[in-house]
Amino acid sequence: MGMVVYLDTILIPLSVFITLGYHVYLCHTINSKPSHTTYGINKQRRITWCLNLIQGGDKKAMLTVQSLRNTLMATIFTASITILVNIALAALTNNTYNVSHHLFKTSVFGSKSDKIIVLKYGTASLCLIISFLCSSMAIGYLIDANFLMNSCGEFLLSNGYTQIILERGFTLAFIGNRVLCVVIPFMLWMLGPVPVLLASLALVFVLHEFDFVCKLPHNHKPCVNVK
Repeated sequence: MGMVVYLDTILIPLSVFITLGYHVYLCHTINSKPSHTTYGINKQRRITWCLNLIQGGDKKAMLTVQSLRNTLMATIFTASITILVNIALAALTNNTYNVSHHLFKTSVFGSKSDKIIVLKYGTASLCLIISFLCSSMAIGYLIDANFLMNSCGEFLLSNGYTQIILERGFTLAFIGNRVLCVVIPFMLWMLGPVPVLLASLALVFVLHEFDFVCKLPHNHKPCVNVK
């Protein structure tokens, strides 16, 4: 029993620390060096796009509606996925509880106690609910921004209110999507703590490639981070 406790109490907090530490570093970089991150660059472009919106005609207004529509579709898709995964996770947890006591008896698969099973499901389910709430609020903000951009745009854009609503929508959509990505390793906790650690390391590596801007040196060597 000591080995089981050791795996669950060491590898799971380590996975949380790796994932949380990466996102703390990402937030710090976005605030201090926004041009080094894709989110910071996109935010700067959205500000310029919103400020120049009143200078365009019908074509630019149509492009605005289409761009927000694409973001809305992606956010709605994320919210739908979180609900479906949460429902499937409930059924999977019950089956995992029955199967784990017969197939996964070694300590490397972690503890099989009732409390740990509840903790596994509760952690993943809570993250999925947070992702759904963030995506739902993002949809509301983006719909409001779409309405404000197409009605009395010159007045509303001048005082910055539309820009605030737009940024809240994009930020909440980003958080909802990111929480959905983070919950994937914790769903693997059903198979034991080792897959959680491996999946967390793989997730951080993949997210790093998407979150940070890279440049191609003059000698055409592999991409390195801008510092």
